[in-house]
Formats: sequence, C-alpha cells, structure tokens
Amino acid sequence: MQKASLEIQVKILPTGPGVYQYYDKDDKLLYVGKAKNLKKRVTSYFTKNHDNYKTKVLVKKINSIRHIVVETETDALLLENNLIKKHQPRFNVMLKDDKTYPWICIKKERFPRIFPTRNLIKDGSEYFGPYTNFKTVNTLLDLIKGLYQLRTCNYDLSQEKIDSGKYKVCLEYHLGNCKGGCEGLQEEQEYRQNIEAIRQIVKGNFKDSLNRFRKQMSDYAEKMEFEDAQRIKEKIEVLEKYQAKSTVVNPKISNVDVFSIISDESYGYVNFLQLSYGAIIRSHTTEIKKKLEETDKELLELAIIELRQRFGSMSKEIFAPINVDVGENIKITVPQLGDKKKIVDLSLRNAKYYRQERFKQIKIIDPDRHIKRLMAQMKKDLRLPEEPRHIECFDNSNIQGTNPVAACVVFKNGKPSKKEYRKFNIKTVEGANDFASMEEVVYRRYKRLLDEEQPLPQLVIVDGGKGQLSSGLKALDDLNLRGKITIIGIAKRLEEIYYPGDSIPLYLDKKSESLKIIQHLRNEAHRFGITFHRQKRSKEALNTELDTIPGIGEKTVVELLKHFRSVKRISEATKKELSEVVGDSRATKVYNYYLTKKE
Repeated sequence: MQKASLEIQVKILPTGPGVYQYYDKDDKLLYVGKAKNLKKRVTSYFTKNHDNYKTKVLVKKINSIRHIVVETETDALLLENNLIKKHQPRFNVMLKDDKTYPWICIKKERFPRIFPTRNLIKDGSEYFGPYTNFKTVNTLLDLIKGLYQLRTCNYDLSQEKIDSGKYKVCLEYHLGNCKGGCEGLQEEQEYRQNIEAIRQIVKGNFKDSLNRFRKQMSDYAEKMEFEDAQRIKEKIEVLEKYQAKSTVVNPKISNVDVFSIISDESYGYVNFLQLSYGAIIRSHTTEIKKKLEETDKELLELAIIELRQRFGSMSKEIFAPINVDVGENIKITVPQLGDKKKIVDLSLRNAKYYRQERFKQIKIIDPDRHIKRLMAQMKKDLRLPEEPRHIECFDNSNIQGTNPVAACVVFKNGKPSKKEYRKFNIKTVEGANDFASMEEVVYRRYKRLLDEEQPLPQLVIVDGGKGQLSSGLKALDDLNLRGKITIIGIAKRLEEIYYPGDSIPLYLDKKSESLKIIQHLRNEAHRFGITFHRQKRSKEALNTELDTIPGIGEKTVVELLKHFRSVKRISEATKKELSEVVGDSRATKVYNYYLTKKE
C-alpha cells in the first residue's frame, strides 16, 4: 500500500500526550517535539502561517510523521530529551548542547556524597531520576539534609588519611550539618546506614522515614517544643506529596528491549521499545500480515528477530507480555507487576494506537480491505455462518398506542444504504403491542422481497429483547426463512445480544467494532422510526375543518392558514380577501361553505 499523505497522517494522530518525529523523503529524522495533545500540536504546523524561516523550511521538508504515545506531559518531556540526545535531529536546537535534565547522584565513595548533576559518569555511582526541574531535586535534597547529617566536602576519606590526621573539621561540623567523618568522629557503618535510608527515600519508599518523622514530631510535642514539631510536620507533608517515580524512565531498567503484540484476523502489530540506562531511545511499530493462522507467539518471535537485526540491538534481556523463544542466550522476562509491567503496558499501548491508525488509514485509502476486515470480524464476533454484507434492522415507534409505525434501515458493507430504508404503518395491530407489530412488519418486509425476488439480508436485527426476537422469528418461520436468514435481538439496557433458542445473551466488548455497527443500526432505525412517527402525528394534528370542504386540497389549506393564521379568521373573511390569497374559484368554495354554515 502506498504511503499515506501527510494530511491523512495528521488526521489519524491520537489526542493524548506524546512525542512526534518528522522525517524527510530520505527517511532522515528532521525534528523531535513533545506535545500535550499530539493531534492539535502537529496540526498547527500545517495550518498556521509561520513567520520563522526555519519552521517554513522544516514544514516543506516533512515527508512522514511518526510518534510515540506516553501517559503524561512529563513523560513526553523526558522522552523528547532522550531522542534528541540520541539522534541529534537537524532542526532541533534547544536541547542539542550538553545540558540535560538533573539527576541525584550517590557517589561511589567511602563516605558517599549526595548531590545533583546533569552528567552521568560510569564510575559505579548511583543515579536517580531524571527530574524535570531542579526545584524538585533541591526540595528532596533539602529534605534529606534536614534529616541526615552528610558531608559536602570532596576529600578522599580513606582510613589511612583519616588516621594520619590530614583533615580538620570545617564550619559544616560546627553548624551541626556534618558529624566530622574527616577526623574519625563518625563511624562508616553509621554513615552507610543513613545512605541506605536516603536511597529508599529517593526510590520513593518513605515508610521508614515517615515513621521516624512522626516519632520525632511526637517527642518534640511532648517536650512542648512546638517550633521543632512544626518543622518536622512540614517535612512529613513534603514526603507525603512527593512523587519520585517516572513511567518512562527508571534507572534500574537498563539496556533492555521491550516487545508487545496485538493482532486481529489478518495482521499482527508489534511494538519495539529500546531502553538504554533506563530511558526510551527508540520506538518502532511494524505490521505483519498473517499467511495462515499464526499465533501471537509465532508472530512475536519472528518480529523480535527481525527488529533486533534491523536496529542492531545487543541487549541480553527482553521484556514481553508472553514467553517467547528467540535463542541467542537472551533472557526473556514476562513482568507481572511494578515498573517492568508498566513499561510492557506502555509498549502495548503504542501497538494499539498504531493498529487504530492503520484502520483509519485503510478506511480512507483502501476501503475494500477495510470492509473485508470488518465483515470478517463481525462474522467471528456474532458467530454468523457468512459475512453480514447486507444487514437490516427493525424498530417500532408509538406513543401510548397512537399512530403505531415501524422502520427498517438497511446497511450494505457496514454503511447505511438510505435509499433502501422503509417505513411501515401498522395495519393489523390495535393499540401498543410491540411484539405483534414486530411480527407484522418483518413478515411484510420479507414477503415483499420474496415476491419481487430481491436479495435477502444475511443478518436481521430487531430492537428489543427476547419478546421482539421471538416475534421476528415467527414471521420468518411463516415465510419458511428460518435458517436462511440469521436474526438477533439487541436489548438497550446492557446491550445484550439475544439469539433464537438461547436464553443466555452475548455481551460484546464495549469497544468492539461489531457492537458499534450494531448500535449504529439500532440508533439509525430508532431515528428513522421516530421521524416518521412525528410526521404522522403532525399531519393528523394539522387536519382541520378546511380539509372537509369539497374541492379544497392540502396546498390551499396551507396557503390560507399561512395568511389568516387561524380557521376562525378564514371563516370570517370576505370573498374578496379570500380571492387575493387563493384565487376566485377556490375562494368561492370556501366562502360558500362558511356562508351555508351561518344560515
């Protein structure tokens, strides 16, 4: 299939947060951007008049658009930074320098220092983050320093140098911010215990620290030291409100490939996320056409081998939603919970978005393929003997038994065929009897199709539950059509689908395309029936004494009412006044009628 035009690519973008990537005709990455609303942001590039020359040039060069969906704006911000650092796109300027988002570093030292940094150095130190701004980092570090006494100097605190008396305590010691490890005044074991507590805080595990804070606050309050108690209370509030984890980035998940798959009757859609140092540096989704009835496991194994070769991945671990065998001594992890499960869910969400976009593209570019897929899906979902290319739906309409009517709407290949819609006045039923009315209209509809040798539908839907379905089925039985046409009923309350002879209804997924088409049929039949019912009621309501005058038709009645506004004024009008509106001949008939009544 030919590549979709930019207009189509923009039209099918999701409205959630994510990162978009622009590529030129040579498939070279031009620009990476983030957005709270992907569709709105990307659309602005093609609908606005740009004053900036660089932007004008960029828009002219764009040949294709790709995107990655994420959960939050913060995730989009972090992912944008990762991709720009990885690929250095030509039109990205702001984030091309060495500046990046801050991390918290626990230095690999005998008495580890804790400080913010923008540079990750592979020296065995621990890094937590990244954080979207320094305000968050500083708040957390202030909290840590307020709880634990840590050194800030960069001395080499080896035991040998401490024993030799090389260092002297500084002002931080006298201010109570450090316990003087440089002079051997603090044991390394105690310091390490504090570091472990800090590590848990940075990871988001505040339980132990909160318990300690609450105990301190209680102790201060008992001693009537309310200012100190208030200070500890503020720290508790900060801890409780703070959120330290990110879905997109987790330093513990490093150098891992993440794969997921979603499939339908004809195709599989595989998403690949590549993680390096806990950050997503690549996202790619591919479509695989099924040759036979391959399982998701078979398709995923095929895609993993292909994509890893294509992108040159050397990762030794793979996260996936199902267990696969791809050899090469690769560890396969099927996460069940936690951050690993979240990253697999994110991959699956990208695969689902891609599938939805492909459906939209196919619907626009290749409608035959879209219809074929849709019909195959309906056949499977509704357990039909053949594809429902021709569907008809019936609905009754009456108000307390008055003006009973019915409607039949027709869908061909999943779309309304309005020229084939039919209205029915109920002829054989007195009052409000939906069951009998349904039986009458179904019988009349298919009796006529048989008499005229017209093609019958593959599927008939009646709006209602078991009662309406039984009535429709009885009509088909009378016509000897049972088994030749599939008939089902749809109840409005919970969208239950009933089959003849089966007391247990079928419940389709609320997002199912099959259910959406059935709902569309039901709603269209209801709309068409209600419109016909209103027309009939309105026509009856407009019937007046004028309709009984010989030689006076509907058009004349309308003209008179439009001019005189009421029957009373018409009856009181002169012959000349009437003639000015409807002419001498008709005016004479109306005038003489009321003249006779007055005598």
